[in-house]
Amino acid sequence: MTGGAGVSGDVLIGIDAGTSVIKAVAFDLAGRQIAAAAVPNRYVTGPGGAVTQSLAQTWADCAAALRGLGEKVAGLAARTAAVAVTAQGDGTWLVGQGDRPVGDAWLWLDARAAPTVARLAAQPENRARFEATGTGLNTCQQGSQLAHMARHLPDCLTGAEVALHCKDWLYLNLTGIRATDPSEASFTFGNFRNRAYDAAVIDALGLTAQRHLLPEIVEGTEITHPLSAAAAAQTGLRAGTPVSLGYVDMVMTALGAGVWGGAGDVACSTVGSTGVHMRAVPAEAVHLNAEGTGYVICLPVPGVVTQVQTNMAATLNLDWVLAVGADLLRDFGQEVSPRDLMQRLEGWLAQSAPGQMLYHPYISEAGERGPFVKAEARAGFAGLTATHRFPDLVRAVVEGLGHAMRDCYAAMGALPGELRLTGGAARSAGLRGILSASVQAPVRVSAREEAGAAGAAMMAAVAIGAYPDMQSCVADWVTPLLGTAEPPDPDLVAAYDRVFPAFVAARHGLVPAWDALAAARRFAQGA
Repeated sequence: MTGGAGVSGDVLIGIDAGTSVIKAVAFDLAGRQIAAAAVPNRYVTGPGGAVTQSLAQTWADCAAALRGLGEKVAGLAARTAAVAVTAQGDGTWLVGQGDRPVGDAWLWLDARAAPTVARLAAQPENRARFEATGTGLNTCQQGSQLAHMARHLPDCLTGAEVALHCKDWLYLNLTGIRATDPSEASFTFGNFRNRAYDAAVIDALGLTAQRHLLPEIVEGTEITHPLSAAAAAQTGLRAGTPVSLGYVDMVMTALGAGVWGGAGDVACSTVGSTGVHMRAVPAEAVHLNAEGTGYVICLPVPGVVTQVQTNMAATLNLDWVLAVGADLLRDFGQEVSPRDLMQRLEGWLAQSAPGQMLYHPYISEAGERGPFVKAEARAGFAGLTATHRFPDLVRAVVEGLGHAMRDCYAAMGALPGELRLTGGAARSAGLRGILSASVQAPVRVSAREEAGAAGAAMMAAVAIGAYPDMQSCVADWVTPLLGTAEPPDPDLVAAYDRVFPAFVAARHGLVPAWDALAAARRFAQGA
């Protein structure tokens, strides 16, 4: 059914199924958070880079989170005006006859498709694919994974009738409808300009014979489907409640945190274990870089998309350097945790001088994917001297996050005019100052606790007519929660501007070293 026929109920529920936890969050119609319930998520690692997740367990956990929310909000079923769902992106969730799973899902963390990505990226058709999707190939994407299955593991596709993403699987269980949204459909198999599948893209992936696996594309701000009787029985909600299919979690989080809305060129970065850097632009203004990296992901706003670059590791680098400190203290009988040391971050930053050395924050064993793709990339310091101490190392690591952020935004065009931050790292004033100076833009932090669930709920709010459009919804749900703009320190701006070219030159120059080290590791492992 279509939205706008009148609102029944005073609560909107946003479901956000991440890689580690599934959350169900209740909001009132004006965007104020009422309550939240969460259930831990589970995935399994296997040989060859396999990372999989049970479809049945994921739905059971989602239903449990909704039941948990019902225990916290009195009369939730009767009060719920609509439900919306978003989830972790990419990956391959195959479903067959009777809407039953066909094996376990391949998650976005799964690396088995790496040889297929290398093969497809080397083909002449790949540039045209990139210019249609705006998205570089990598192992996490459903297109790469399906292409790898079709060529090397065809038994994985036996019995499959539809290829879904995580949120699509949950939507199927909530409504009985097989569908996907415009964001994941277009950056994987389509064109961001018309938000539709593109036959040339599908052919470039070698998946023309698998075209039948791609589901209908549904715009969740315009179309909802009713909660099924079976889902109502499992979740405790009322059958017939409108359900909106949200966009992928990255853009839902950015929408809830303020990636769109307000004057000037606004950008939004999520600085958590990984880093996600996004800017909202008109589709016709997209900057497609020569390297063919990043994503272009549609927003639930007509004609507006997000350009995206993502780091494999952000605060994981900070976790590492603090863990080194904790390990050394433990060896001398001082039992402290990295979290204890995090409380000293501001002091260490104050004790150290800016821009004295470089750190490339490629600490992930999967290498890096933004703004370049290099599985062999590794972290390292440059410029270290005998005078440097632990606070200098900590500062260099944090500055490395800033340089990597600037590297990502530079790959999308000019640096943004304002940076909006979300993620746990945004709580540190010292870290905010370094990031602000790195991208040469004032920083604002959103007070929104659950931005991903909020972004999805905002789509439901528009779909049922609680708001006439997304702009008016943003004015209530997002803008009032943005903190005061914190301008960058001009001295820090100048310091980082002087060393950023060296950061980029060093990462280019390190490629042979990364390759040699990767070969040495393979030799040591007997590969």
